[in-house]
Amino acid sequence: MLELAIRAAREAGALLLDNLGRRIEVSHKGPIDLVTEVDLASEALITSLITTHFPRHAVLAEEEGASGAAAGAEYRWLVDPLDGTTNYAHGYPCFCVSIGVERNGEVFLGVVFDPTRDELYVAERGGGATLNHRSIRVSETAPLASSLLVTGFPYSISEEKFTNLDHFHDFSLHGQAVRRDGSAALDLCYVASGRFDGFWELALKPWDTAAGALIVAEAGGKVTKFDGGRFDIQTPECLASNGRIHEEMIAVLARRRS
Repeated sequence: MLELAIRAAREAGALLLDNLGRRIEVSHKGPIDLVTEVDLASEALITSLITTHFPRHAVLAEEEGASGAAAGAEYRWLVDPLDGTTNYAHGYPCFCVSIGVERNGEVFLGVVFDPTRDELYVAERGGGATLNHRSIRVSETAPLASSLLVTGFPYSISEEKFTNLDHFHDFSLHGQAVRRDGSAALDLCYVASGRFDGFWELALKPWDTAAGALIVAEAGGKVTKFDGGRFDIQTPECLASNGRIHEEMIAVLARRRS
């Protein structure tokens, strides 16, 4: 499964890179939620590989939803064929392919591939995390005031009461700096590799976090809900950090709950 996940991520990444910058067909799933023909082609490539090699496995992918075996299948693949679609559609080179695999509801394998930098992040539960086959660890930065943080905003930002703008404001005042790159999977991998010290985001889907959250945990980081409770991929909010600043981040997030 690991070999196939890596193969699928690399082949899909090559497809993304080959089509970057050319005129592509773009449609909307919502006011600002895009899907391109390349998303669909990437997803079709990945799901075809999975169902060919593992026909009894289930697949949950961002664009086409659930497919493959019945919902009760022992193994399920969680696929984001292009995380960072808006970036991609504008030619901004911050996007990736994200593939997670769960067994009986627990994610045990995660692969994230960034084709623009040829960076492959891999984690197996209990086996650590790597970037291009080299072990990675979260940063040792503390306190929060010295930390570089990253986040994202929901596509429904113009329609929802909870938009993350209040948290962005608060962390901008309490951290060293905050970035917004537009790919949750890459954000999590950057926490895992020590490029960022902490990440938070809301309105996430299972395919956004399945691989990245495992990679952070296997790199020695901490992943929870905003209140510090147990995180799972069905949770729409995710807080990930190097562990050293986690409690401070929880405290900042709690300011808006009181």
